[in-house]
Amino acid sequence: MSADAPPIPTSTSSMPEILTGSGAVLRSLEKLGITDVFGLPGGAIMPFYDELMSSKSIRHILVRHEQGAGHAAEGYASSSGKVGVAIATSGPGATNLVTAIADAYMDSVPMLAITGQVFSTSMGTDAFQEIDIVGITMPITKHSFLVSKPEDIPGVLAAAYQIATTGRPGPVLVDITKDAQQNRAPFVWPTQVDLPGYRPVVKAHGKQIQAAAQLLAEAKRPVLYVGGGVVRAGASEVLLKLAETVGAPVVTTLMARGAFPDSHEQHLGMPGMHGTVPAVLAIQESDLLVSLGARFDDRVTGKTSEFAPHAKVVHVDIDPAEISKIRTADVPIVGDAKDVIADLTASFTQIVGAHAPDLSEWWTRLNLLREQFPLGYDEPEDGLLSPQYVIERIGAITGPEGVYAAGVGQHQMWAAQFIKYERPGAWLNSGGAGTMGYSVPAAMGAKVANPDRIVWSIDGDGCFQMTNQELATCTINEIPIKVAVINNSSLGMVRQWQTLLYEGRHSFTDLNTGHGTAMVPDFVKLAEAYGALAIRVTKKEEVDAAINLANETNDRPVVIDFVVSRDSMVWPMVQQGRGNSAIQYVRDAAPAWEEE
Repeated sequence: MSADAPPIPTSTSSMPEILTGSGAVLRSLEKLGITDVFGLPGGAIMPFYDELMSSKSIRHILVRHEQGAGHAAEGYASSSGKVGVAIATSGPGATNLVTAIADAYMDSVPMLAITGQVFSTSMGTDAFQEIDIVGITMPITKHSFLVSKPEDIPGVLAAAYQIATTGRPGPVLVDITKDAQQNRAPFVWPTQVDLPGYRPVVKAHGKQIQAAAQLLAEAKRPVLYVGGGVVRAGASEVLLKLAETVGAPVVTTLMARGAFPDSHEQHLGMPGMHGTVPAVLAIQESDLLVSLGARFDDRVTGKTSEFAPHAKVVHVDIDPAEISKIRTADVPIVGDAKDVIADLTASFTQIVGAHAPDLSEWWTRLNLLREQFPLGYDEPEDGLLSPQYVIERIGAITGPEGVYAAGVGQHQMWAAQFIKYERPGAWLNSGGAGTMGYSVPAAMGAKVANPDRIVWSIDGDGCFQMTNQELATCTINEIPIKVAVINNSSLGMVRQWQTLLYEGRHSFTDLNTGHGTAMVPDFVKLAEAYGALAIRVTKKEEVDAAINLANETNDRPVVIDFVVSRDSMVWPMVQQGRGNSAIQYVRDAAPAWEEE
């Protein structure tokens, strides 16, 4: 996966073609190589939608809600490395995109959001469906453009694409007034994009690489702390070479699952609040932490002052604003992860030659942690399905070539823990924003980008009720995603915290209150109403057959309502505000390790 922009093609005609602004938008998208877009029309974007009907190369997916368009664009981009495109009208159409734009910004997803705007002569008059979407999105985009002249459209879209895909990827919004879409102007495609002040650093300073390599050569307990930036940079292959050359353990954050193969003997799993004990404690006991495309998120660090207390830090990031923002770096390196990792491997090899450091004592300690604290779960006492078992079986049956898009909550953590990820782009989730409703439209976008892969949406019953209308989109457009609703009739993660931290006072987290044992809503009937194949599974012996049926069904989406125990919890866990050394392996247990 790589977000590198393609070379901008030059015009082959000496006489510019006269196009409407809408025609210029369409022609620009075609020149940028865009083949799929997700959107919902309205008055202010109607001229472009009229033009879009003439396109022979761009497929438009009509969503049922603009937020669905945004998350679909995210899933499309995150699973393929391409740019996702979402389109909406002005006013509420544009504001409905805001959550997805913020989500893409926090998770560094390359996305173009194109919105219509009222006539330029009406702006500032509180015209019908006038919203300052540029002002709203400035804090949550790499840049937001307002276009009021048709001749500016090609240059702005070329610039927006370059900004979205270079440096640290992210969303860019282009808001186009209705008169700019309707009026005509010569279409002139820029031969190059000049963005004063925008100069992402790609190549790292050689002295910093050498300093990092020297620390790696001297370290006794190094850890490679891998973040989502490695996925965005397409750096998985060079990461594998670095890890095997150095011999150090690797941990992959929630956003980096699949960046390094789970099956590799050097992989310790995911760090953080619900990470594996070996991964969490490896960081705590390390003497050198090499952070590659990670941002020291609070869900990873726990109490920052107690995070990796003995470690020197090498921090590699494409975004200079992230360096030393949370943890001061001993060796800061600004640059593209793919290039930096390759250079770091070469420099390390030059320093150590044929005599790699002896890390056998370190691995003895780590392997002991693996033996003492393997991931696992208990069968529920209420006789209902174990959610961990269901998710584990989905991953085992579908395999590493599948794509898995999770919602947010307990099921997200279980999917990160119990599915084995062997390649980048197989795991999609809302990491930074934690957006409920992400899963179904993200899976839809991923399936459009990867038609030959099996794509699963692993969702909670709370998340599913936020964006399940996109099942209609999937049915009508023949996008056969598979949806596993992990149905515990509650807002599971909030309920878990209420159980542990609020003495079991489950305040407004029961989604089925007052209806006894009845399913409200009945997800099977709901899915069938949208044209999906729907199944309810309540017994362990039914699980595999349902998953196999879903994987074999390719003419429509499939929804499986897995009725699971509401008392199942995500373990291990570091309680918020505590240091990672206080990680609990299971409920009511003493911390797995406390520093003496």
